[in-house]
Amino acid sequence: MKSKVYTLTGDKGTTSLVGGTRVSKDDVRVEAYGTVDELNAHLGLLVLECPADMSRQQQLVRKVQNKLFNIGAYLATENTAEDAPVYGLNEDDVTEVEHMIDLMDEALPPFRGFILPGGSRMSALCDICRTIARRAERRVITLSHDAPVSGLVLRYLNRLSDFFFVLARFNNVTHDFDEIYWDKNA
Repeated sequence: MKSKVYTLTGDKGTTSLVGGTRVSKDDVRVEAYGTVDELNAHLGLLVLECPADMSRQQQLVRKVQNKLFNIGAYLATENTAEDAPVYGLNEDDVTEVEHMIDLMDEALPPFRGFILPGGSRMSALCDICRTIARRAERRVITLSHDAPVSGLVLRYLNRLSDFFFVLARFNNVTHDFDEIYWDKNA
């Protein structure tokens, strides 16, 4: 028998963590994994915008989506130690994101100043993902003040925001879209 999508259990403003503990829907833990989920949803749109010549980047974004699901499950579980494993996430995942950042950055001109979000639709989506990744990182840091959180999760989220920044620039530069620099006198 198929289960119903709606359970009615959250009608009074609470939700269940992995393991069954009920918490308020605005609990810091729910905010953390909810923001990771929000980032993942935006990545679904970003993947659709990746040009055919950026299949390596597209594949990495899909992989990141899976990693974010793992992170969300980890954050939705009350862990008792900072060194509790994060299923499906390891140091090689951080290294893989760093490697892609380095590969793309090699093709980019040096900065001339602060770059405004945009240039192309895909790059604008990257900028949205970058800012949500930063917010997710802040939410996880807030959670870490009250509960143990793996440093690996923080490193991965931090690298993702860097990845989306470089991906936005890479897309604009390689597809001849202008990078829009901040004009402080505008």
